[in-house]
Amino acid sequence: MSFEDTADPTTDTESLADSPAAGLDDTTTRRGTGRAVIAARGIDVRYGDTQALSDITMDIPEGMVTALIGPSGCGKSTFLRCINRMNDLIDTCHVDGELRLYDKNVYDDDVDPVALRRKVGMVFQKPNPFPKSIHDNVAYGLNIQGYDGDVDARVEESLRAAALWDEVKGQLDESGLALSGGQQQRLCIARAIAPDPDVVLMDEPASALDPVATSKIEDLIDDLAEEYTVVIVTHNMQQAARISDKTAVFLTGGELVEFGDTDAIFENPDSERVENYITGKFG
Repeated sequence: MSFEDTADPTTDTESLADSPAAGLDDTTTRRGTGRAVIAARGIDVRYGDTQALSDITMDIPEGMVTALIGPSGCGKSTFLRCINRMNDLIDTCHVDGELRLYDKNVYDDDVDPVALRRKVGMVFQKPNPFPKSIHDNVAYGLNIQGYDGDVDARVEESLRAAALWDEVKGQLDESGLALSGGQQQRLCIARAIAPDPDVVLMDEPASALDPVATSKIEDLIDDLAEEYTVVIVTHNMQQAARISDKTAVFLTGGELVEFGDTDAIFENPDSERVENYITGKFG
């Protein structure tokens, strides 16, 4: 399996205000590269007899942050796990449709899911560092893939990119489990980006963190978008408004109801259902 090399995304960012719609008019969003990194066409997902996603079609732009929002059980995390085939690990899960990373359908028979996950990193809701040293956590993926460069230098580079280096540079041999929750999540981000993926998936990465740690993660996502395409699932609509360029709204039944620029979704959605969800009338 091979994926084409990606171009470096061009970015120009400012942060949004705390409320979903506030500050959107004053925000200069990332321009991206003008092409889709992920293209979903007619994605249906079932867990046994239960329909989790229904006919999802969307293009996720390269070099930007795309947020997936919606009430619990609407399928947004299921869609996220389709991108790097994590759903393969669930025996009852069946996926139909086409999902392309650049020009390659990730569900083609010749695609190695392990190789795919080197190109599409993932950060989970709960920090999950390995019971290893901080250094070995970040180096894990590099060692698995037989990285022949300077591992120590790449570990440092990844920790710096995850805004963690200054806090841990004197304790790289200590267990990653000894870090605080927010530090552990940034360690997991460093581990995810160490193999230099094209896309970073984040499944509610700040939901288990306090407000200070959450703010650091949001700042980090903004920085990561200079180098990577980021797709994030969040229940927090204010967070989606602050950090994302594009927003996809999933609603009950696994339906993608609306997808577009974040400012348009929050200020003037096309769908009445989306407006009702954003304004808190349900969900």
